[in-house]
Amino acid sequence: MRIAMLSYHTCPLATLGGKDTGGMNVYVRDLSHQLGAEGIRVDVFTRSQDEHVPHVLHELGFGNRVVHVPAGPEIPLPKEKLINYLEQFVHGILEFANQKECRYDLIHSHYWMSGIAALELKKIWQAPIVHMFHTLGKMKQRVARSDEEIEGDYRIQGENRLLKEVDCVVAATPAELAQLQWLYQADVSKIQVIPPGVDLSRFYPIPMDEAKEYIGIPPCNRMLLFVGRIEPLKGLDVLFKAIAIMRENGQWERTPFCLAVIGGDEDGELRTKGSEQERLTALRAEYRLEDLVVFLGKKSQDTLPYYYSAAEIVVVPSHYESFGMVALEAMACGTPVVASNVGGLAYLVQDGLTGFTVPVDEPQLLVDCIAKLLSDPELRIKMGKQAAEFAKGFGWGVIAQKIIALYRSVLASVDKAP
Repeated sequence: MRIAMLSYHTCPLATLGGKDTGGMNVYVRDLSHQLGAEGIRVDVFTRSQDEHVPHVLHELGFGNRVVHVPAGPEIPLPKEKLINYLEQFVHGILEFANQKECRYDLIHSHYWMSGIAALELKKIWQAPIVHMFHTLGKMKQRVARSDEEIEGDYRIQGENRLLKEVDCVVAATPAELAQLQWLYQADVSKIQVIPPGVDLSRFYPIPMDEAKEYIGIPPCNRMLLFVGRIEPLKGLDVLFKAIAIMRENGQWERTPFCLAVIGGDEDGELRTKGSEQERLTALRAEYRLEDLVVFLGKKSQDTLPYYYSAAEIVVVPSHYESFGMVALEAMACGTPVVASNVGGLAYLVQDGLTGFTVPVDEPQLLVDCIAKLLSDPELRIKMGKQAAEFAKGFGWGVIAQKIIALYRSVLASVDKAP
């Protein structure tokens, strides 16, 4: 079986923490790698964003490739401009496939723009499409707090078209299935719930003292951790407010800690005017948290397990998460998670067992959960062990088998079609 994997707007090999890099990058990379281990050939097609990066890279193992397709200028572009180069992207894929004499049995597309490209390829290849949205435009509209965050109608129209025309949709959680049904009136018979996986050979508990030594913090220091893109829907401002409350009411003095933020730019780097990181930097100063909150910038996947294992708690205060890969990675490393009770996080974080979930935008409730874990080391250790055990059920070996079974089911249904 040969799969054409489409990840148009972001490369699975990109360093995490950038504006458009996150859980989807990890998903595409790790799934492709595991499929290769199962004997399935995968070519991942993504838009070239750097003319100095080779157009074909073999970094997914087992002969699988990442193909950087020139489509528009080979520089990073905002998503609203990328739609203009989809036709070039499709043409580049067809040209590569013809040159290499590749025949793909199935197309697996990620995010709505990749899905639109997949529909064009299907017309020529007659190959079925399995699609995963990762995030939904209507959900992002519901949590938007400014005009800049509101998704354009063109995205909603594209998502509606995909739900009608693709052969199968993979939803990450039952919550996403419900959102597709209620907000889009999707045909649930073509939707399968298969969660993302986690690389258990990379994410596993590291002794806290060894992890702290690796990242360079004193053994006596206690660290909270946030990992993710620096954008409003991630809720970092709510976490800052919670920390300010803890300092004001004396809770911080009883259990001192710092907050490390992975994603975006490091402290000391020039902030883009009007960016979310500039806003958060100003908010940090307003709350007088400069000595407690540090921006560490982007980090590689190889480094993340040390940060997760060194942290007392990983906090995920998002307003919306389709799944919550950071929460799963943290739990696999044996670290309890305090997260918003939304989307995939509500499904993933078992409240009271592997961490705590709280309502969105409730800093005082966030304070209560953080303080409870910091003041009760036995509870924190117990939850961490339960989290690591729970995460074992999401190993990529298990999840990839479910995806492969889905591929075979879709291909069999196409063969039987009149």
